[in-house]
Amino acid sequence: MEWLNYHHLLYFWVVAREGGLAPAGKLLRLSHPTLSGQIRKLEESLGVDLFEKRGRRLELTELGRVAFRYADEIFGLGKEMMDVLRGRGVHRPERLVVGISDVVPKLLVRTLLGPALEPSSAVQLECREDRLDRLLGDLARHELDLVIADMPVPADSAVKAYNHVLGSSDVTLVGPAKLARELGREFPSSLEGAPLLLPLEGSLLRRHLDAWFTTIGVRPRIVAQAEDSALLKVFAADGMGGVFVPSVVADVVCARYGLSVVGRVESIKERYYAISLERRLVHPAVLAIRNAARDDVFAAR
Repeated sequence: MEWLNYHHLLYFWVVAREGGLAPAGKLLRLSHPTLSGQIRKLEESLGVDLFEKRGRRLELTELGRVAFRYADEIFGLGKEMMDVLRGRGVHRPERLVVGISDVVPKLLVRTLLGPALEPSSAVQLECREDRLDRLLGDLARHELDLVIADMPVPADSAVKAYNHVLGSSDVTLVGPAKLARELGREFPSSLEGAPLLLPLEGSLLRRHLDAWFTTIGVRPRIVAQAEDSALLKVFAADGMGGVFVPSVVADVVCARYGLSVVGRVESIKERYYAISLERRLVHPAVLAIRNAARDDVFAAR
């Protein structure tokens, strides 16, 4: 049976948490060579490098970040055990780590995660935003419980994960009140030369929009394009142009950013997915998110 040396793990955890050998050495009252030697023994026993040198700094490797997360859980549980055995009441909320594809609109994410954000919820929610391919890697390493994305797992992905459809929505063009009045009269032909704020080329929504522009025969004026949909809404609020949003949150977007509806494009459908390593969802908070999405958020449309 293989045994983990928890003293070595503790030294690694403190060095990673404190950001280096010097601050960790002061806290543990150990010299740099002693700490370095203990961490090297841990790396040898695990067969991986946990740190790498960047100039004078030590940075966690990818596997080092995985080990740190486990160590954080281990020593957190240890402290909890001591508190319980000493008669101090402990309420430990259930942790839910959700990865969010950076192209999914943030207001939609807020709506989808509503069940996990209720004041009565016992869940401690942690959100991480990144590209889908990176999030899938984190999911495969069990660093995430769930990924929310606007597309399923790519067919050529090395990660074996399962897609759970949350729902679909068409899109609505919203913009500053004056622009909305002008464009709304003869929408969508009014989009010829109109100032628009679009997702980056190559994104799923952008491909759908470009195809739609071609179909209806208009060439809008692209004022700005960005990966972050929240940034495009800020630009729209400053009067720079119109922006396309999921229809299920169009009213919320308009209220939040002081925008008005121009028109709805029912032919463009965006689907949203919860991606997990499980074929069948079992986490109570994840089930609540999935059920609310299907029965409430998207059902209204």
